[in-house]
Amino acid sequence: MHTLGSFVLALQVSDGAAPLPGAGTDVVQLIAQANPLNQAVLAILIVFSVASWAIIVYKTISFRRSREQSRRFIDAFRKSSKFSEVQVVCATLPASPLVGVFQAGFAELNAQFRLTSADTGVAATASRPLLKSLTAVDRALLRAASSEVGKLERRLTFLATTASITPFIGLFGTVVGIMLAFFRIGQTGSTNLAVVGPGISEALIATAAGLFAAIPAVYFYNSLTTSVKGFAAEMDDFSLEFLNIAERNFT
Repeated sequence: MHTLGSFVLALQVSDGAAPLPGAGTDVVQLIAQANPLNQAVLAILIVFSVASWAIIVYKTISFRRSREQSRRFIDAFRKSSKFSEVQVVCATLPASPLVGVFQAGFAELNAQFRLTSADTGVAATASRPLLKSLTAVDRALLRAASSEVGKLERRLTFLATTASITPFIGLFGTVVGIMLAFFRIGQTGSTNLAVVGPGISEALIATAAGLFAAIPAVYFYNSLTTSVKGFAAEMDDFSLEFLNIAERNFT
């Protein structure tokens, strides 16, 4: 604390030293004058930021489409009298995660109906088809729901990585910049703000860039993760509804 206080007091002392050539307050100019290591840090942070925003835009549009198609699928499912009618609708709503869950359950139903027909020697159209195991249908629905959640979560881990790592990358650039500012003080023998100020400004730009990349990533990661949880709950509800219909009609 004593050393830090001495440094702050030293910066407040003007000894009349000449400012560094080209020093300015413009951000672009500061970045252009930054040392190569700080410029590399800024380039890395820009890559993280651009990639994060690309994922955010893509996922936001994708989730909005999935939400709309899920609403249309549920309406069609509840209005249909046969699962085969719903299967026809599935081809027009590929973005809905409920479609994958339904198709898994429908495929398991058909597989069991074929086994029942083979065991009894009675054609499926001659009598009401019967399920061999409702638990197997439940497992098929659970597997499909888990697969759909995995698809929805794809690329979201990059946002979490960006949110956690970019502040430290920015801090690394700032620490390096501060070290160079001290080195500049030692070289010039001057503590004039006109001498050390640009170096400190360059250092702080790295921290600002790290926060600029991390803050949107944190916000949208939490927002998109909440949306995934909503989709998962919707798939759980649909699975229960599917099982109720199957048990009511095929057991």
